[in-house]
Amino acid sequence: MSKAEKAVEYKHSGYNCAQAVLAAYADELSLDDDTLKAMGAAFGVGMGTFEATCGALCAAQMILGLKKYMGRPILSDAKEVCHEFKDLCGSIKCSELKGIGTGKMLCSCDDCVRNAVKVLEQHINKESDPK
Repeated sequence: MSKAEKAVEYKHSGYNCAQAVLAAYADELSLDDDTLKAMGAAFGVGMGTFEATCGALCAAQMILGLKKYMGRPILSDAKEVCHEFKDLCGSIKCSELKGIGTGKMLCSCDDCVRNAVKVLEQHINKESDPK
């Protein structure tokens, strides 16, 4: 099973979007499930308000830092992850993704989780830019 589908499975098991993405990387992060759930607890539902950044994207950025940070900024990777997620999902803001206020959902939670993992995987597996 792919990491993206594993994350969606976690989402369907009671994890919020951030927790689901984090849990899909548990084996690589050397952090236990309780710690990962605690890390992501406040990031679900657009950081708890629907008004902020998608929790799945927040978790992807956390993992990017844990996997790629080597003492130098990884801001270009973080920016690319953000832009690529937005290109796939239509926004990075939870309320816009869910169609709150507009009635038009841009991307389901399952697809936000899938896309966050997909974009993250591309950046984890690419060579670091020395900039």
